[in-house]
This record gives sequence, structure tokens and C-alpha cells, in this order.
Amino acid sequence: MGLLSDPQCRRALGRLLLRLNTPLCVLSYLSGLAWFLLLPLLAPRTYLSENAMGSTMVGEGSDLGPRALALARDFGEHRRREGGIPVSWLSHTMFQLGLEVHSQPFARTLPFPDEAHERYLVRGTNVFGVLRAPRAASTEALLLLVPCCEGGKNEQAVGLLLALAGYCRGQIYWAKDLIFLVTEHDLLGTQAWLEGYHGVNLTAMQSGPFPGRAGAIQAALALELSSDVLTSVDVAVEGLDGQLPNLDLLNLFQSFCHKNGLLCTLQGKLPPPEGPSGPGYAQSLRTLGLMVLGQAGGAPGGPHGLFLRFRIEALTLRGINSFRQHKFDLGATLEGMFRKLNNLLERLHQSYFLYLLPSLARFVSIGSYAPARGGLLYLVPPILISGGAGAALYLWDPLYPISDPKSPCTPILTPFLSPQARGGLLYLVPPILISGGAGAALYLLPVRGQAVATQHFPVGEAEAVVLALIGIYVAGMALPHSTHRALSGGGQRGWMTLKLLALLALALLLTCLALLNFSLGFLLGVTLVPPAAAVRPGGNRLPLALLLVLTTPGLSLFMAVLLERELLEAPAGLGEAWQRFLGALGQGLLQEHLHGAHLSPLLCLGAYPCWLLLWNVLFWK
Repeated sequence: MGLLSDPQCRRALGRLLLRLNTPLCVLSYLSGLAWFLLLPLLAPRTYLSENAMGSTMVGEGSDLGPRALALARDFGEHRRREGGIPVSWLSHTMFQLGLEVHSQPFARTLPFPDEAHERYLVRGTNVFGVLRAPRAASTEALLLLVPCCEGGKNEQAVGLLLALAGYCRGQIYWAKDLIFLVTEHDLLGTQAWLEGYHGVNLTAMQSGPFPGRAGAIQAALALELSSDVLTSVDVAVEGLDGQLPNLDLLNLFQSFCHKNGLLCTLQGKLPPPEGPSGPGYAQSLRTLGLMVLGQAGGAPGGPHGLFLRFRIEALTLRGINSFRQHKFDLGATLEGMFRKLNNLLERLHQSYFLYLLPSLARFVSIGSYAPARGGLLYLVPPILISGGAGAALYLWDPLYPISDPKSPCTPILTPFLSPQARGGLLYLVPPILISGGAGAALYLLPVRGQAVATQHFPVGEAEAVVLALIGIYVAGMALPHSTHRALSGGGQRGWMTLKLLALLALALLLTCLALLNFSLGFLLGVTLVPPAAAVRPGGNRLPLALLLVLTTPGLSLFMAVLLERELLEAPAGLGEAWQRFLGALGQGLLQEHLHGAHLSPLLCLGAYPCWLLLWNVLFWK
């Protein structure tokens, strides 16, 4: 504490930081990137932390294959005949299996047409059956979900769900209610059911009174099958806004896959070979990068992603038929998982909720990846005392002498202590207000102004929203260019103070994101920190302007689309990447309005105004 309380030590520390400012910034940034690249090598093996699940394995006795195929065939025939989910047949079949059957109609009008799924006014019905626990009161429950979309997909999953329900009905060891849910319109049906089950309305979903409930849901599994032949299972963990399920649930699934010889993948990638090797490291890093991009996007990786908001641990299991030689039965794995979860006396809580996965067998905990994030945040103190924001040093210790021309503090503090610099900070009001207003317009106007756009331009509503979003974004880059001319008197002190405020806002944003969504905060830090450190007016502005344009949040999203295709080993050309970028913009807005995702507000009201302030600093006169 004496180092900070003694004026002499404080001045010495300030001079040292000023002298080594640039090397410290570069070293901190590179160390953060290097630590992230080392994460696959630092990842330990996964393990079960919950004693109720890790002691012994249960013995599965189900043989669901033939019955599941027959039920799936009947479901498909009735579905094609009715042109949608056969609610009456499904309810009758569940009732015959001994379940307590309920249905929930729902409707939702989208803010603008969803071209990816070709829908605007959505109507559907969810059907679910409850198997009451014979050995306990209905206080806790487990859930198996099968989402049904248009096109006849996932019929085999419905057959497996019904076959498993019939098998579980004949067992007497259940201490938790079992819910077997079939939803319509994928995520919209799941959202409607969750809101109805918990008695809330978060997204303006229209649905009738909820007919019946079971206990508090402890865990959920969502099942998607591409065919009746299963060669591998891909597991999805990313939830809404980057939330993740408890790691023990994923470890439990992996242990049963290992027991039953079931091949499972993560991000569509096979497990890398054990031991240190170049190909194994590259594959782990590729899987880790895909998870970071998926988590930063904030979109749920499957129907399970909506359960995490309600504190329900959930996974999505996607059965894949890749025409390999070995075929597997998923029914025994599902039975084993439900029987182990049935033994839980409390919610899953002993393992990690914040982690990254380079593979299913290894994990990176928050304690391991925090230094990579901290390496970028360590840039903030050196930047704040750099020549671009000398006000921080003056506010920290106003006793710095400026009489010595050799002092490193003199060129920084002179603009703040000279008689010409005395006065208010009114000249900062226009750039701050206009940058914040541009962010608010970017967030509010595209959806609310789509009707006006379609009247004046020959475009559809969905295209109008995306084009309005791009137009407002580009126009916002031009607005702050000369805002400082509205009031005179800023000078050198003006741009230094404005940069200080921009850096403080950026540091606050990145610090909050470090706890809420590590991946999003890390990617924003990687792209925004270098221009924030380097930007300043005067001299040759072209390199700095090019750097700022290349790191703008919009272009960073476009580069993320290209990077994702490269990591998936399916490179996309510029034309395809542009179409995917436009689709990502529209889906991001829909996710915010339909499910309450936070990515769009964070970028529009947080990252974009900070970037505009830095853009204004660059063109300060």
C-alpha cells in the first residue's frame, strides 16, 4: 500500500508506466492470445463430481428398436395425412401407454418474416405426457423433448420417445416425474411450453391456459434423429446468450456413450487422438474455436438452450447417420441417463457452469481461460495513461510537476494544466450524444421502421429490416466525423478526454462480458483493443482509419462467418459468406424479439457507440 500512498512512489510508478507503455500494451495483448492458443494443451480430463452419478453404472434392460420403428412409421403416416403434427393420434397413443396427456395450443406473430424458415404467423400445438412417479410426490421431474419441424424430419425421434415412455411406464423405481414432450415449430414451440409451464410470458407468446404440470424440472434432454440408422451422436451444449449446462450432465452422457460403445462428437468433430501430437492439437483448437464462435453468437445450439434460462440443465443430442460400418442403439443410453438422474437428491451443482471444451474428454475451466481474458484487460491501465488519455494520470495524481521538460509526464499533462485548457467539457457533449443516439437508432429503427421502408422501396419486410440495419450502421460512421465542430474549444485536451471516456466505457463493457459471456467478451477484446490503444488524431490517419474499419463490430461479424466456415472445413466464398452474414443479422434480431437474446442490445448499445467514439477521436480537428 505504501507504493500507492507515497507521492514519490506514485510519481516513480507513473513515470515507469509512461516509459514502458507501448511494450506493456504489446506484451499484454500477445500474452492473452498466446494463452488462449495454449488452452488445448492445458485442458485436464473430464470427471464426474456428483457422487450420486459417479459411483456405479446402472444396468439397462430396454430393447426399444423394433417398437420405436413401428411407432415412428405410424406417426409419419398420420403426419403426412393431416399436414402437421397429428395431435389426436399422439394424444391417444400416449394415453394408451399410461401417460397423463395434455396439449397446449400457441400462436406467435413474428416482428418480420423469417425467410430462413419461411414463416410469419406461427400457429402450433405442443403435446406432452406425464408419467407420475410411483415412489415419491410430484415435486421433481425429468424431461425428454422431441422438436418437430416442417418437412417430416425427426419422426424417428418421436417413435423412440413413445417407445421409451412405454418402457418406463412398466418400471417402479422412478422417484421423479417423467415428462415426454413433442413440440411444434422447433424453438418457438419449446419457448411457448416453457413459458406456460412456469407461468410467465417473456416474449409476447400467445397460448391458452396450461392444462397440467409435473414437478420442478431437474434436467432435460432434447433428441433429434436424422434417420432410423444411428452411427454417431453429436451433442450441443451452447444455450441462449452463451449459457452452458452443468458439466456433470455432459460427463454423464459421455460415460454412457463410452459404456455402450456409442460414438459421440462435439461441434461435429470426432475426439482427437490422446497424447501430444500436432494433428490432435489442431483438432482440439478447431473444436475450441467453434465453441467460442457459437457461444459468442448467443443463439441456442438446440432446443435445450432455452431451458438454461429457467435453471434447468439440458443437452441436445443429434443422431447422425454417416454410413459408417457400426450402428448403435440410443435407447439404452437414454434409459441409463434417466435412471442415473433419477438418483439425484438435489440439482446438479458440484461441477462447472463456466467452461470451454476442446473435446468431449477434456475441458477448460474458468480458472484456466481467465488469464487469456485478463491479458486483454491488462491493456486498460497502460492505455489509460498513454498519450491518448493523459487525463487519467492527472486525475490519479494531480501533483505531477510539468516544469521539467525531460519528464515523460510533461507532453501528456500540458494540455490539461495550461491556462488555455481551463474551462468546462461542453465540447464533449455532441460526440457522446450522437454516438449514443446512433446506437439507439441502430437498435430501435430497423424493426419499427420496416413498414415505412417497404412503402418507399421495392423490397420485402425482411430485406427492409436488414438493409435498414446496414444503412443506419454506415450512416452512424459518418455522423461523428465533425460533431466536435458544433462547439469550439476542445483542442488537444478535447480528444484526450474523449478517448479517456471511450476507453472507460470499453473497459466496463469488456469486464462485464468477461463474466456473462466469456467468448463474446474475448472476441470483442481481440478486435477492439488494438485500435483503442493506437487511435489518435493528426499525422497519417489512413492506417489508423483502415484499422478501425477492419475492427468495426459489423465487419468482425462478417469475419466470424468466414472463420466458422473455415473451422468447419467447408470454406465459403465471399458471395456465400455475404448471404450468411445477412442471414445472421436477421436471425440475430429475431432471436432478440422471440427469445430475449442479449447479443443485439450489447452490440448496438454497447460496442457500436464505443467504436464511434474512437472513430470521432481519429478525426478530431
